Amino acid sequence: MMRNTQNLRVAQLIPLTSPQQLKIDQPISDVISETVAASRETITRILQGTDPRFLAVVGPCSIHDEASALDYARRLAPLAEKLADRLFVVMRVYFEKPRTTIGWKGLINDPHMDDTFDIEEGMRIARRLLLNIGALGLPAGTEMLEPVTPQYIDDLISWASIGARTTESPTHRQMASGLSMPVGFKNATDGNIDIAINAMSAASHPHSFLGIDDSGMTCVVRTTGNDAAHLILRGGRSGTNYDETSVRETIEKLEKAKLNTAITVDCSHANSNKDYRRQHIVFRSVIEQHATGNKRLVGAMIESNINEGAQKPSADKASLQYGVSVTDACIGWEETERLLLWAHERLGQCA
Repeated sequence: MMRNTQNLRVAQLIPLTSPQQLKIDQPISDVISETVAASRETITRILQGTDPRFLAVVGPCSIHDEASALDYARRLAPLAEKLADRLFVVMRVYFEKPRTTIGWKGLINDPHMDDTFDIEEGMRIARRLLLNIGALGLPAGTEMLEPVTPQYIDDLISWASIGARTTESPTHRQMASGLSMPVGFKNATDGNIDIAINAMSAASHPHSFLGIDDSGMTCVVRTTGNDAAHLILRGGRSGTNYDETSVRETIEKLEKAKLNTAITVDCSHANSNKDYRRQHIVFRSVIEQHATGNKRLVGAMIESNINEGAQKPSADKASLQYGVSVTDACIGWEETERLLLWAHERLGQCA
């Protein structure tokens, strides 16, 4: 008798709607496609140094509640328009959360936060929210984590990041080489910059790898390479890396590698010593460095929500505080607004 030798630890295989069908069910409009295409072009020009504006990626550490996320977007959109002559604002819309061990993996993976892993519903919520944000004329940025996910939502994303835990992954470098938007690579969790530089180099070249097409069929994906890859400094176990010396040394390494020298700084994570109340220190330092001459320091990321702090994920949605992160702690809306207004004023002083 032939013994079974496959799927011995697989409990279930659940079919998922194809990317093509989801896009038919939730189609992108001409207006939103123009917002996405134009914002990608703007971000690319900022990275190239031909657009003098400062890139500000702000928003929740992760999206867990569609209503509060749209509430945040409706606050951010008019502010972004007001500041658009000096700041180009992108809303941080993160649906997937990498984990060092275990924990809630984000809205797409587990939208109900009850370990039912209703990924079908998570994809639909994510796409619907991105459509609503795009309809406000607001660009969206996200972390690309699962290699299949981009087929479902990448037509609505203006900027993407590859996280510190996955920057070294060949799978993610290959994926980034085919993404349609500018992609930032974070330095490793230990603070290693070289890993991100190697990732940028790899992503800028063509690759061939296994993936899925719009119909959901397994296929060989052949890419052309991403010429808008750039580096994100997020600090590490070795300490912060947003200071002038660290930034200068990073630029020198990028020049030596003959890569784009544009740098974005993550004001959270190790750069704030994992204390959300210190994000403003990092952000103000980055703006000052940019304002006083370092034009290759082109952007910053801020973890921000409607209300400050953090809370634990819960399947009992009614018990959750409105507009409070269920992952990393965030600054509140009022502080976010103050920081962006201050940045606009400070950048205007050196125009």
